[in-house]
Amino acid sequence: MGAAIPGARGALLVHGLGGTQYDLGSMHKLLRRAGVDTHSLTLPGHGGQPEDLLAVTAEQWVEAVTLKYRELRLQYETLHLVGMCMGSLLAIEVAKRECHERGRLIALAPPIYIDGWSTPWYREVRHLVYRVPFAPQRMRVVEEEPFGIKNELVRSIVKAKFERGDNFHYRWVPLYCIQQVDRLRAWVKAGLSAIRCPTLVVHAKEDELTSPRSAHFLLREIGQAHARMVLLENSYHMICVDNDREQVGDEVLLHLGFEPAEVKKRRKQVESVSMSEQAVREVAEQYFAAMQAGQFEAVFLLLGSDVRWHQAGTNPVAGDYEERGQMIDFFSRLMAYSDNSFRVTQVDEVALTGQTVVARFHFEAACEGASLSSSGMQRIDFLNGKLAEVWYTPSEPEREDAFWNAAAAAQGTAKTDAGIAPSVAALPEYALAAAFTDAAQRVQALPRRPANNVLLELYGLYKQGSTGDADGERPGLIDPVGRAKHDAWSSRRGMNRDEAMRRYISLVDQLCG
Repeated sequence: MGAAIPGARGALLVHGLGGTQYDLGSMHKLLRRAGVDTHSLTLPGHGGQPEDLLAVTAEQWVEAVTLKYRELRLQYETLHLVGMCMGSLLAIEVAKRECHERGRLIALAPPIYIDGWSTPWYREVRHLVYRVPFAPQRMRVVEEEPFGIKNELVRSIVKAKFERGDNFHYRWVPLYCIQQVDRLRAWVKAGLSAIRCPTLVVHAKEDELTSPRSAHFLLREIGQAHARMVLLENSYHMICVDNDREQVGDEVLLHLGFEPAEVKKRRKQVESVSMSEQAVREVAEQYFAAMQAGQFEAVFLLLGSDVRWHQAGTNPVAGDYEERGQMIDFFSRLMAYSDNSFRVTQVDEVALTGQTVVARFHFEAACEGASLSSSGMQRIDFLNGKLAEVWYTPSEPEREDAFWNAAAAAQGTAKTDAGIAPSVAALPEYALAAAFTDAAQRVQALPRRPANNVLLELYGLYKQGSTGDADGERPGLIDPVGRAKHDAWSSRRGMNRDEAMRRYISLVDQLCG
């Protein structure tokens, strides 16, 4: 099996059709932090122009991944296979053919079936078109909105990349390529019981390209003894960059035997390259202009990959955000809670000292008839031509907290902390536990995901009702989600468990209408 280095851990990451390694978001960086060397390859026909795909077959894709896999297998004692979209089909097929057992297998959004909600009604007709001479080579399948992305901010970033002509993903592919993917799908569906390595399948419930039927098929055919499935609630097809990207990363780390919170603590030490005062001023002016124009996709180009953003306050927008991935969450919250009305109106009082700029930001936002016009100071540290760290301190913290708390509550389908409904208060004690369990099941089937503050209230009431007072240490700043959940639970300390259960049931009743 080769002279692999004892203890060495590696992973081969395979991108999707028409894409690049960027299809997998920050997966490379995440795995490297965990101590796993990551490797990728550009599949035949990719990295150039869509027309390049006309000379490529499914066999060539499989061969390319197989050769790369065999090369890495000689170097690593543990080698994992990770694929996204068509890359997951290739990873599965190579794992099957190579009897992969030296590591684990991860299939992200595998398109076993092309039957998602946005695929056209005539999708099955393509099999007839394949038989028409030269038609598959001449017909184009154009990438249209939503580009596999539910998050509007990420989608706008992708649109901006297309408009700039960035070579990160083909805008279209020949129908001939879909024909080759169909051939690959047929190979993958056969003989899946031969896979014996631990396998993780991650799929979005709302995937517009391939429904969860694909994930269920893999789970059934590989067998639950070897495969585990995770279904995501708030993403479309490009799950590594969409709303659930943090969960995808956590699930991958857990599957590979790592504790996500521990891995995320590790930050790469970046050598500081001094910037001239003029260079700092130019980047700052670009940042100010992009913020005032509401062009968040342009802002992201100016953020360092390990950027930190500290937003002071006690509201759903406030908190500490780590890296560009969480910055997407931050800007998405600003726009979602303000009905897309948030805008920076003016930047003044700008002062520059070394690698640091301080400026006052004036902004406006509105939601449900309420409006806010406020300002605050931003301190920005620059590093290597990018924004490295940002601190925001509001001038009127009470007003900002009041607005964002009310705006977030308005985005939910119920008013938070609404007390106990009379019908729930009248529940006899012997029926309370059953009603509590029923409410916990009903909340999982809500047609619309509640706002974050409502979810936190549900969590706090549920934990208080099922367990009692919060215990354990409060998570640190590197785990903002765990920290918020612990705070929501701790806020109910001292509440009688029966009362917490009745409040939980009442809130679920309101959410369910």
